[in-house]
Amino acid sequence: MTSPNTSSAAWPELPYAVWADTCSTLHLWMQVVGKVRLARSAWVNHSWQVAFYLSARGLTTSPMADGQRVFQIDFDFVDHHLAVTTSSGRSAGLPLVPMSVADFYQQLMGLLAGLGLDVSIRTTPNEVVDAIPFEQDQVHAAYDPTYANRYWRVLLQADRVFKQFRSGFTGKCSPVHLFWGSNDLAVTRFSGRSAPPHPGGIPNLPDRITREAYSHEVSSAGFWPGDARLDYAAFYSYAYPVPDGFGDQTVAPPAAFFHPELGEFLLPYDAVRTAPDPDATLLAFLHSTYEAAARTADWDRAELEREPPAA
Repeated sequence: MTSPNTSSAAWPELPYAVWADTCSTLHLWMQVVGKVRLARSAWVNHSWQVAFYLSARGLTTSPMADGQRVFQIDFDFVDHHLAVTTSSGRSAGLPLVPMSVADFYQQLMGLLAGLGLDVSIRTTPNEVVDAIPFEQDQVHAAYDPTYANRYWRVLLQADRVFKQFRSGFTGKCSPVHLFWGSNDLAVTRFSGRSAPPHPGGIPNLPDRITREAYSHEVSSAGFWPGDARLDYAAFYSYAYPVPDGFGDQTVAPPAAFFHPELGEFLLPYDAVRTAPDPDATLLAFLHSTYEAAARTADWDRAELEREPPAA
């Protein structure tokens, strides 16, 4: 039996083809919850107020305001349960089982109403081609608890390593957070300089949102589980605006490569999962791709970087 402390347990297999239907359904369930967070959170630069965070059992919105009361919504991928909890002591939940997006939406709205939380959301998914409004979506209805749990376990490890990477930067840097629109866990460093307006064009996302998100020069890295464009889980790293020569830079480890259509460096998740030292492999990718961006864009690295203090 494999020990739960081995890398194979911490970094499980996550073949996209096997759980693609669950991945798509879960992504849309997360959008339903994410839009509640959007409706009840004060604006933060670069849309940081909408993101989810990792928890010891899944994903959380973190606290949201309802007047003087606070509530939060949590995905539990251990017991496969969605919980809505409030600061007044009331709570409600639903099991995470195969169900359509329409059913999930109706059940969640019912839970919120039952707790006295009057929340109205825009029901068209963001950043999804051929988006079906939540209340009409009977197409996406898969939920495999084994792979939902694996997905969370991968996110948990990525979150931990991303936070280690984040600690070596004194400039403006995002939290490590999960964007439910694009379904990626991300951490973003900023040079401090403004950027040219982003061209936009992301499906079902207003260009004004994209342009505010990329108002300043960035080097961003993250993880996504796969989608129709890229049918495998991967870590990524990109720069905006893209500096001349960025894609020609040599980065680590050897399995990393520049994807010209996506305009970013990729490192297949399997290259990390199967490495003798997954943490070191991922950190090599994060550091080398950031350095490629900072070097080609001439960031003031002496002012922005530091050696993390000893624990």
